[in-house]
Amino acid sequence: MKRILIVILIICSFTKTKGQDFHLSMYDAAPVFLNPSMTGVFDGEWRIHTQYRTQWKAVNFKPYTTGLISFDMPYKKWGFGAQLSNFRAGIGNYNAFQALASAAYTVPIDANKFHNISMGTQFGGTQKSIEYQLHTFDNQYTTTNGGGFDNTIDPSELFAGQSIIIPELNFGAIYYYSKQLSKFNPFIGFSAFNLLTPTETFFSGPNKLPMRFYTHAGVRVNVTEHIFVLPKILVMQQNTFREQTFALDAGFYLHEAETYLLAGLVYRNQDAISVSMGARKSHYTAKISYDFNTSTLRPFSTGRGGFEISFTYMKQNYKPKEGKICPRL
Repeated sequence: MKRILIVILIICSFTKTKGQDFHLSMYDAAPVFLNPSMTGVFDGEWRIHTQYRTQWKAVNFKPYTTGLISFDMPYKKWGFGAQLSNFRAGIGNYNAFQALASAAYTVPIDANKFHNISMGTQFGGTQKSIEYQLHTFDNQYTTTNGGGFDNTIDPSELFAGQSIIIPELNFGAIYYYSKQLSKFNPFIGFSAFNLLTPTETFFSGPNKLPMRFYTHAGVRVNVTEHIFVLPKILVMQQNTFREQTFALDAGFYLHEAETYLLAGLVYRNQDAISVSMGARKSHYTAKISYDFNTSTLRPFSTGRGGFEISFTYMKQNYKPKEGKICPRL
């Protein structure tokens, strides 16, 4: 019983510190999720992406799950897209469903259109709900029949409701160099979320959701015609919380199979180490990853963190090696 209470306290403090927003290890596998300015930034007709993540299964019989699906397409210098995502956590069935639409505009800054700046916005809403009757509170503990929690006792908590809807407004910008045969393809982006700082609470009274900022950068190094490496960094800031993620992706092109083999290593500072692998062939990209927990929760999670899988289909009219370099990869 004592061990369970300690685990609950650690998870609660961890969740409070991290905030209520979605979290992915393969963050740039979902470009519209990472930065609205990446909407439609690819050489193709349209793109659909789906991603699923589950975590804390080792310490919670109802693990945290995240799922999303997005669609985007370029139109001349514009990009348009939409994203649906859902986050579910804990025994109280906390759920956050989000629907967003996005638009981006790309401006080439050189005659060859290799240097580009894209700016984008994202808007929509999030519906959050919780079944508070599934929770237990301190005044529901009773010593009757050996002690335990009695859910029939009034918890005396003033809930304003079990469901809320909050508006969403986000913004992003990115610079990227897209020449296919270049030795280096650098990119740097910035995105800001929760610009409206909406009220978010199931209780009465104000509770503002703080803005969240992403800064991400990297450079694709084309080592040979068939091998690339991509060191990158993501810095997230939300209120007083700051998270740094360092990653290294690599790809090897199998000429006869016309397939890229992909691998990656991610380190989130004082949180987790994630390894990934996957493949990209023609229109399809599939990746899986697994997190090994390194935070203070490690003694209870035994190092086990989260499993993640992503799949992308991109409609193209040419072979993958003939297009421009997308800042996503």
